[in-house]
Amino acid sequence: MKTIAIANQKGGVGKTTTTANLGIGLTREGKKVLLIDFDAQGSLTESLGYVPDELETTIADLMEKTMNERKIMPYEGILHHEEGVDLVPANIELSGMEVTLVNTMSRELILKDYLRNVKKDYDYIIIDCTPSLGMLTINALAAADSVIIPAQAQYLPLKGLEQLMRTIGKVKRQLNPHLAIDGILLTMTDSRTNLSKDVSSLLRENYGKQVRIFKSEIPSSVKASETSIEGKSIYAYKPKSKVAESYRELTKEVLEDEKSLKKHKTDLLR
Repeated sequence: MKTIAIANQKGGVGKTTTTANLGIGLTREGKKVLLIDFDAQGSLTESLGYVPDELETTIADLMEKTMNERKIMPYEGILHHEEGVDLVPANIELSGMEVTLVNTMSRELILKDYLRNVKKDYDYIIIDCTPSLGMLTINALAAADSVIIPAQAQYLPLKGLEQLMRTIGKVKRQLNPHLAIDGILLTMTDSRTNLSKDVSSLLRENYGKQVRIFKSEIPSSVKASETSIEGKSIYAYKPKSKVAESYRELTKEVLEDEKSLKKHKTDLLR
């Protein structure tokens, strides 16, 4: 079982879209996947067709139970989406959790403790992180095996990557020594513009030696935005679009990582 955090403190870079479409992409490849909406805006929950404010149980409730050592029933609060993926939803109640965590023992590890209850049932857990570097994001990084960083193909958003990298490094040193960066995913690219090409080249030049840059790039598209209104993945909404093809390629890259890891473990046992 692998837990992946989709993280970037910059908003509007495609974290939610990537979480939904990577998760459903893995489901389409036969994997059991749980998505965690870890943003109080509930964007992932809404993008999959649910109304956040109408839900009885969300990630905030499950974390509160975890903090107070109250029993969580099997599959409590988990929604089963029609495209095969499971979801732990979020709504505005999660915003209060940041304050609650401040006075909680082992506050950085509450999400990790909750995931221990459910991870045996899944091949992948994917966390859609809030656009900040606060306590919720720290919880996500402490619970994750790896991080995928969506980055918009523009100059200014790239500057925030250094701060995120420092945070990931700090979490790795102090809380989660096994945390790895799977890679940076370029989103909202436009092959027709020199700016997008320049940013892609700059990113690969400046970060390529330190961290992997996914070969897959997610093109800018109105269709990708429309999926959240429809409550469907890009595969169900526009299966032949360039965005759908790009997410299929990203899914293959993530699965190739799994195969490489299994081969490495096998070689070590020989």
